[in-house]
Amino acid sequence: MTPVPENGIPEAPEPAELLVTGGMVVTMSAGREVITDATIAIAEGRIAAIGPYETVRASHPGTPELDASGCVIVPGLINAHQHCTVDPLIRSVIPDGIDAQEAIFGWAVPLHGLVSGDDDELSAALTAAESLSRGVTTVLEAGTVAHPTQVAAGFTAAGIRGRVGGWGWDAPDVPYSLPAPEALARQEEIVRSLPAEGLVTGWITLVGHDLVSDELFTGAAELAERLDTTMTWHMSPGPGDAESYLRRTGVRPLVHLRELGVMGPRLLLGHAVWLDVDEVDAVLATRTAVASCPAAYLRLGQGYTRAGRHGELVRRGGRVALGCDAHNAGDAPDVLRAAGLLAGLENDRGAWPLRADEAFALATCSGAEAIGLGDLIGSVEVGKAADLAILDTRDLAWTPPGDLATHLVWGAPSHTVRDVLVGGKVVVRDHRITTLDVDALRQEAVSRSSALLRAAGIDVPRRWPVVPATALHGSRPFPVSPSDRKDPPR
Repeated sequence: MTPVPENGIPEAPEPAELLVTGGMVVTMSAGREVITDATIAIAEGRIAAIGPYETVRASHPGTPELDASGCVIVPGLINAHQHCTVDPLIRSVIPDGIDAQEAIFGWAVPLHGLVSGDDDELSAALTAAESLSRGVTTVLEAGTVAHPTQVAAGFTAAGIRGRVGGWGWDAPDVPYSLPAPEALARQEEIVRSLPAEGLVTGWITLVGHDLVSDELFTGAAELAERLDTTMTWHMSPGPGDAESYLRRTGVRPLVHLRELGVMGPRLLLGHAVWLDVDEVDAVLATRTAVASCPAAYLRLGQGYTRAGRHGELVRRGGRVALGCDAHNAGDAPDVLRAAGLLAGLENDRGAWPLRADEAFALATCSGAEAIGLGDLIGSVEVGKAADLAILDTRDLAWTPPGDLATHLVWGAPSHTVRDVLVGGKVVVRDHRITTLDVDALRQEAVSRSSALLRAAGIDVPRRWPVVPATALHGSRPFPVSPSDRKDPPR
């Protein structure tokens, strides 16, 4: 790419595929500059120039344009912890009146045993399409059971950037468990099966908790070094992991993992909510990253308001990203919503409050650094990937506009995402996914969902009775007369 001087304009013309013109660019660069009436030139999937229209246009004659006048352009948002199998096909089915253990082991785990590879590919495509429509351009799949390569195929079809892996664990008498050497061999096979370069790559995903032996933890860390990749596992979303590790090892989980030597910059911990002082220090000292999924902690009642310390990690220089978890936990892959929820939880706790600009950084530049992609994504800068979300400020949600950081985090504007680019390719245009037949996707999801629930013998719990209009009091319309009303059941 042509060297770029300080003014951001190439010294000589170079080919470009697209100019994004006229928008207000929230760069999330080190200086946090917001550039008004900017034009972005995109070449070979990267940002080639940012500057005034006349100058950039002159350097790239004949390049097609995408008009972003009256829009806010932000870096593509990053979801660092998202499950893309099973739950997308049974969204909002698992009751919210049960605890996390029952939701996972009484509902989600049995259903995992019934899904086909086609189900997983469909689930991943559905999640990716919904994510893109909300301005999310990078999704880290936090672990699937049986069909990770088909999850990767679903991501690829949608055109989203992502990482995919297959869950590994070696606890005895647990479904899908493998001895540590076999689990590690499968992890390596999955990573090698996906291109090291490209939008969708592989990583090492152990389920974590108390289902993984020390041998498997240490082997995974060594494998990550050898393959030059990253890894993730779940730890301490609730108090159970600490109780289990104290019984087994005499110390809390992250103290034990630090002693094993498996924590470090390659590791992204999902959750890490119930930590004590020594565990927080271990996370910070080893530069281990944490994916915070605030909607899930609230939905599942996991006690974040009592135990969560993610605001402290952020304020003490830790590496924190945002996640949305699953369609029966966080319920929606909406990273702007997650940013507002985490800021609200920490502000209410009061010890380590988060401002809107800090929360938005977790969704963009800080999140990118936490997942090891800070040199590629997370900000709108020359040389970085052209992963962009364009929000239409003509929507009433932006009327009148306020401080941009405050508006993005607290104004709930994810529905105003108009266009999305990933690696310079337009994957959402005028609110429509360009890479997938969304109508066909919707129909297939409904059909597969019904089949899956039938196979599991699950009748969807309904909080409200569903009746046809013809069944209402001899087909008479509402409202019914006072004499027809009955006292509600007690």
